[in-house]
Amino acid sequence: MRWIARGVTPIALIVLALGLVLVPDTVLAQEAVEGAAAVAAEVVQAVDTVADDAVQAVAEAAEASSDTPVDATFMVNNLWIMIAGMLVFIMHLGFATLETGLTRAKNTVNILFKNTMIVCIGILTYALIGFNLMYPGFDGESMIPGILDIGAISGFITADMNDLSNFGPDYAGYTWYTDFFFQAMFAATCCTIVSGAVAERIKLSSFLLFATLFVAIAYPITGAWQWGGGFLSTLGNEVNAAGEVVSEAGFYDFAGSTIVHSVGGWAALVMVLLLGPRLGKYNADGSSNAIPGHNLTLAAIGVFLLWFGWFGFNGGSVLSADPGAVSLVLVTTSMAAAAGGVAAGLVSWIAASKPDLSMALNGILAGLVGITAGADQMAIWESVVIGGIAGVLVYFSVIAFDRFLKIDDPVGATSVHLVCGIWGTLAVGIFGDLAGIKQLGYQFAGIAAMGAFTVVFALIVGLALKATLGLRVSDEEQIEGLDLGEHDMAAYPDFQQTNIKSYQLREA
Repeated sequence: MRWIARGVTPIALIVLALGLVLVPDTVLAQEAVEGAAAVAAEVVQAVDTVADDAVQAVAEAAEASSDTPVDATFMVNNLWIMIAGMLVFIMHLGFATLETGLTRAKNTVNILFKNTMIVCIGILTYALIGFNLMYPGFDGESMIPGILDIGAISGFITADMNDLSNFGPDYAGYTWYTDFFFQAMFAATCCTIVSGAVAERIKLSSFLLFATLFVAIAYPITGAWQWGGGFLSTLGNEVNAAGEVVSEAGFYDFAGSTIVHSVGGWAALVMVLLLGPRLGKYNADGSSNAIPGHNLTLAAIGVFLLWFGWFGFNGGSVLSADPGAVSLVLVTTSMAAAAGGVAAGLVSWIAASKPDLSMALNGILAGLVGITAGADQMAIWESVVIGGIAGVLVYFSVIAFDRFLKIDDPVGATSVHLVCGIWGTLAVGIFGDLAGIKQLGYQFAGIAAMGAFTVVFALIVGLALKATLGLRVSDEEQIEGLDLGEHDMAAYPDFQQTNIKSYQLREA
C-alpha cells in the first residue's frame, strides 16, 4: 500500500512550488517551505496508518470467509434458475401479442388487459396459496395422502434468510425464493391458455374470477401429484418387505406437457363449450366462417418470444446448471420447435394449396409443447420426430375442432396445448430413455387423472359463474368490440371509427 503514500508526495511538492512563487520574501518563503514539508510528512504518516489498517481488515475478512466457504456450484445453479424464471416471464408477453394478433382489432385492449392481470393475479395467488399447496411435502399427516395437503398454506412464502435449510445448498441446489420465483412464472401460463380460447366474447370479471381460482387451487393440486411428490410420481415404485423403495417409476412430465399445457387445455375446452362460439362464426347450415386476426406481425412476434422463453421453461426445469443436461434440453427443444413449424407449414401448403402462416406459427408451438414432457430424455432425432408429429397433429386438430366439432377457438389454444400436450406426454412412453409399455401406462394414468380433475373443477367454477355473473357478453358488445364495451377504450383510435363514451363526455 506504499504506492498511496508515494502518490501523495507530488502534491506536497506542488504546494511547495506555489509557496515559492506566491511568497517573494525570503523569510516567508522559508516558512512556507517548512510548513509544506510538515504537511507532507503528516499526510504520508496518515496514509501509512490507513493502509496498514486496510491490509489487516482484508486479512481478517479472508480468514473469516475460510470458515464459511462459498459453494460455487450452488451459486451458479441458483443464478441459472433465476435467469430461466425471467425467460419464462417473457413468455407472458409472447402469449399477449400472439392472442392479440390472431384476434380482431376491436378486442385488443381487452386481451392485453386480461393477459396483464393473469400475471399479476397469478403471482399473488401462487404466493398466497398455490406454492405451498403444490409443494407441501406429503407425509402421514396429509389431508389425503399423496393427493391433497393444505397444512403448509398458512406459512405463506416468507422464510428466514439465515436458515440454511432454505437458503443453502441442502435445500434443493438453489434457494427457497428462487424455487418460488421459477414456479410462479409457470403457474400463470395455464390461464393464458384459457384466455386465448375464450377470446372476444367472455365477460372480463368472470374470466378474472375463474383465473384466480384456477391458479390458486386447481393447478397447484394437480401439479402436486407429480412435481410435489404426490401419488403420480410414485405410481410404479417397487417396495420391499421392509417398506423401502427399491425401484422408482411413475408418471413422468419433465417440464409440463400435461401439468401445465394439457391442464390449461382441458380448462380452455370446458370454458369454450360453456361460452359457445363467437357471433357470426357459424351459419345456420353448420358451416363455419373464418374470422381472421388483425395483425399477423404481432402473432409472429409472440411466437418467437414464446420460443425464446421456452429455453427457460425447459432449460430451467433441469433445476441445475449442469452443462450436459441443460445443453441437451435446449437442443431438443429447438429441434422439436423447428420440426413442428416445418411440418405444419408444409401440411397447410399441401392441403390448402397455399402456405398458412398462422398454421406454421402454431406448428412451432405444437413442437414446443410436444417436447416439453421428455426434453431431457430424448435423442436429437427423437425430438425431431416428436415435434414433426405435433406439427401435423395441430393442423388437423384445428380443422377438426373448427369444422366438425363446432368448437370456436380463435387462437387454436386447445389444439396446441391440449392435443399436443397429450401427445408429448405419451411420447415419453414411446421414445427416449423411459420408453416402454409400463411407462406408457403411467403416462395414460397421469393424463387421465389430471384431465378428469381439471374438467370437473372447470365445470363447477364455470357453471357457478354462468349462473351468477354470467359468462358471455351481449351480442351488441361483440359487434362493437370488447374494448368499448368492457373498457371504453380503443387500441388504435387513429385508425378505427370508435364511439368512446369518455371521449364524447370530454368534448361536451
